[in-house]
Amino acid sequence: MDAIDRNLLDLLRGNARLSYAELARQVGLSAPAVHDRVGKLEASGVIRGYHADVEPSSIELGVTALVGIVADSGADSEDLREALREFPELESCYFMAGEESYLVKARVGTITELEHLIVKLQRTRGVARTRTTIALSTTWEGRPRPLT
Repeated sequence: MDAIDRNLLDLLRGNARLSYAELARQVGLSAPAVHDRVGKLEASGVIRGYHADVEPSSIELGVTALVGIVADSGADSEDLREALREFPELESCYFMAGEESYLVKARVGTITELEHLIVKLQRTRGVARTRTTIALSTTWEGRPRPLT
């Protein structure tokens, strides 16, 4: 990956809807050359996909919580990861160093829904205990670090 690829990635991370013509203008290449480069970044797995960034509260997901999960000492980590993947409320899952094995970001509509989610998580095979922190507001999230 060279500086032009990094510049393309920065531009696409800022606005994935930029046309090949606009990307080409900003990096100083032709649109076909940019199309080829972006295609190679997609094929190699560097670009994993494109998505719409939707305001969670506008789709009734106004409660964000970070839940630390301590795995049972006898838990199979792959089985637990697969079990966590089955919860549609969990937006992100990180394997952690330290006491907590996983940190998940959950989005739900109400505190009652969060309570039900936590109870289900605590009853999941392989989970010893959880620790939940509720976000009061979001200062920023998904902010891409510039590559160039």
